[in-house]
Amino acid sequence: MTHAAPDEVEDAAGGDAEGEFEQEDIALTQPDIGNAEVRVIERILNTASLNDGRLTEAFEEAFAAYVGRRHAIAVTSGTLAMVLALRAYGFGPGTDILCSPYGWHQTVHAVALVGANPVFSDIDYWSHTLNPVKAAERITSATKAIIAGNTNGHPAPWDELRALADERGLVLIEDSTEAIGSTYHGRIVGSFGDCAIFDFSEPGPLLCGEGGMIVTDDDDLASRLRYLRKREPEHLKSVVISHNVPWQCKLSNLNAALGLVQLKRIDEILEKRRAVVGYYEAAMQSFEGIKPPYHAPGVTVVQSHTYAVHLGTRFSVSLRNAVIEDMLTQGVDTASFGVPLHIQQFYAERGGRRGDCPVAEKTADRVIVVPFHHAIDRDEVEFIVQRLKDATINSGAGAAIY
Repeated sequence: MTHAAPDEVEDAAGGDAEGEFEQEDIALTQPDIGNAEVRVIERILNTASLNDGRLTEAFEEAFAAYVGRRHAIAVTSGTLAMVLALRAYGFGPGTDILCSPYGWHQTVHAVALVGANPVFSDIDYWSHTLNPVKAAERITSATKAIIAGNTNGHPAPWDELRALADERGLVLIEDSTEAIGSTYHGRIVGSFGDCAIFDFSEPGPLLCGEGGMIVTDDDDLASRLRYLRKREPEHLKSVVISHNVPWQCKLSNLNAALGLVQLKRIDEILEKRRAVVGYYEAAMQSFEGIKPPYHAPGVTVVQSHTYAVHLGTRFSVSLRNAVIEDMLTQGVDTASFGVPLHIQQFYAERGGRRGDCPVAEKTADRVIVVPFHHAIDRDEVEFIVQRLKDATINSGAGAAIY
């Protein structure tokens, strides 16, 4: 049987995605899939093994090079990537992991999945990333690691977090499931933590269908991660490896092939998304007193994961929900950014309560996300923004933006 070589997969890149949206039915997200992705999937299905790992390894090598790390380990989801990272460090029952309750991809669930204790700490009001000063106040002798995310594409304050982790002897894990291509002091996200986690599902820009990646410069950690990921044929006679129970979650060739093509196109994909952000920023100027786009000191590039709109302080959760419902009736797919983890039922039953992280709570109560993907044009953005204006007025609270 003839297998598709990794360079053949990369050569398939270059097709443009096409998508048309009727004004009355604008989706929240749409994958940027073109002819190159279709061709490579056809080739894999016709000629290649789905699981021999050759394309998975090629994707790992290409992704490690993209973020400037020595190792990349591909798995089936961002959540499992975090699970394996925590397990590889030996974290479990009796371990406290400091983390943010706020974000779109809730990979922090992995902390509970390995039996460790998530200790939620509040976020910065402007960047919505973990606040290092508040995080320092939550550290105890039981704390073993910090998970900090590049929330909605905005890099966390990595200089301060690195100093805090080093001072307290903690592992620093970078959750980059909401960011790819953003930079901090000119360095790309994924290069700051002792390891970093990525996710390749919607609404992100680089898509595999489902998939995740762990990147690190630590040789021993990378070895442990690969042993935990899947029992490979060469591991079968190893006494050392047999002490581990593998999760059998290696990314398939099919998903990896998509990832390779998307990675080759990532600059093009991100450029299209930046153009849509520009349309929104221009249209949003018609709101009086709009909260301007924020880049924290040291942040050089923000590649947005979603387009989030922050309603004014007079908006309650019920009024925010009324705006969402109004937008949906106008054919504009709109959603909340999510409920902070510490007040979700699972964590509330284990001691979480409203008031523990007030900035995260107030932010989440008033934020909505509107359609954001490559196929939206300027006219559609103007339509969305006008509907948003109307919806905020219809809610009874008046103008929405700060």
